[in-house]
Amino acid sequence: MPQQGNQAKFCCPICLDLLKDPVTIPCGHNYCMSCIKSFWDEEDHKKSHSCPQCRQTFKPRPVLVKNTLLAELVEELKKTGPQDAPADHCYAGPGDVACDVCTGRKLKALTSCLVCLASYCEQHLQPHYESPTFKKHKLVEASVKLQDTICSHHDEVMKIFCRTDQQCICYLCSMEEHRGHDMISAAAERTEKQEELRKRRQKLQRRIQHREKDVKELQQEVETIDRSADKAVEDNQKIFTELIRVIEKRSSDVKQQIRSLQETEASRAKELQEELQEEISELKRKDAELEQLEHTEDHTQFLHSYPSLSQLTESTDSPRPKTNRLRYFEDVMAAVTAARDKIQAFLAEPMFRVHFLQYACHITLDPNTANGFLVLSEGNRKIKFDVNNSAYSQHPDRFINISQVLSKDGLTGRCYWEVEMSRNAAVAVAYKSIGRSGDFNAHVFGYNEKSWVLNCGSSYSFSHNNLSTGISGPKSSRIGVYLDHSAGLLSFYSVTETMTLLHRVQTTFTQPLYAGLFLGGFNGDTAELCKLK
Repeated sequence: MPQQGNQAKFCCPICLDLLKDPVTIPCGHNYCMSCIKSFWDEEDHKKSHSCPQCRQTFKPRPVLVKNTLLAELVEELKKTGPQDAPADHCYAGPGDVACDVCTGRKLKALTSCLVCLASYCEQHLQPHYESPTFKKHKLVEASVKLQDTICSHHDEVMKIFCRTDQQCICYLCSMEEHRGHDMISAAAERTEKQEELRKRRQKLQRRIQHREKDVKELQQEVETIDRSADKAVEDNQKIFTELIRVIEKRSSDVKQQIRSLQETEASRAKELQEELQEEISELKRKDAELEQLEHTEDHTQFLHSYPSLSQLTESTDSPRPKTNRLRYFEDVMAAVTAARDKIQAFLAEPMFRVHFLQYACHITLDPNTANGFLVLSEGNRKIKFDVNNSAYSQHPDRFINISQVLSKDGLTGRCYWEVEMSRNAAVAVAYKSIGRSGDFNAHVFGYNEKSWVLNCGSSYSFSHNNLSTGISGPKSSRIGVYLDHSAGLLSFYSVTETMTLLHRVQTTFTQPLYAGLFLGGFNGDTAELCKLK
């Protein structure tokens, strides 16, 4: 009697279930009658029929006769216990490669054969391992693209690669439409392409390594930025805490000084008040004696007393000097107010370029102010020094003797702009009332009280009212200018990857300011107001 452990021997190699109406074909393999019929029905277009397992061919199509002995054995096996059906996960689903031999519900294919051009599940693959007929067949991972290896015109395997047309072809194609082309075996072309692929992968892997290194460096940079930012926040907190402590201490000191002076001056005033009260009392007493003498009727007594009493009317006191005892308090408040304004102006000034850019203003230059050697372009935002420039028409606003120019519109409020320049140039602000010619000091940027200028030659210097100050800082062809007109704040920055403060002015502006540019006289030198986003 067949045992349950031998159940697989009584399964149809096509449907993998227990044989139903088993038949034995000439090669000796057994199948369900319906399974082998369906398989051979699909081969009817061929001249021969084959065994799905050993691939032996038969001509003509064999007549199928039920194997009664095998049928009885299968029936006995059914009575011994339930059949072991394949698990659901073994069946082919959407996206899976199905076994080409299975009928009905197909199992997943594990392997594809490049010779048979079919895919097989584990059961149907066994003949490839057991039969010498399949020994030289090429097995690969199951693929749905097996038909791509068959020539659509000649139904032959494409084993040749046409380099001329860069495509795989069969041997019939090589003798027909591809005759005379540069051809090589697909295997040899694969070997060359495989080497190219290996080299490309090496390059790609090196690039990946470089990018991973870049990512690692960027990560380290981010960590450094985070640490620097955390430290900056901590230091900022410490500095402002210290500043608050200093301000509070200074406030306490000033308060104490004011109260001390209040006590001293009030005490002095009270002492003087008491002295004056005593003097008034004494004077009233003397006045009463004089009044009494004035009403004395006895001439002898009057004349006797007059010499001593008349001396009381003489005063040797000089007038008490008037002092402004409130002046000190007024001076203290003025100093405190000035300190407050400076601190507020400093704290209100942006710290990073992105913050300055929110105050960016579009400035254009006034052609009527341009010196004759300056050529304007880029929408009157750029100047170039040209000794051969055609003369401009006369205009009362034009600078005659110095190569400088002012903006068309005045600036108030908060404004920020940047200037890109070459060699000896200067960036300035000035009142519109600055001179245009005549006295040198009256119209050159920085030589009068109406203009402020940062000179950017071989080194930096700042000038105002004919006073110049040397400045150290990173050289840059781009200078940023920040103006807070109401706060009286004017700052110049060297703009590179970061912004470095070069000079800051704290003053009081009484008129709108005009942006100014100066070129030092080298032919071809330029200065341009930058477009800021």
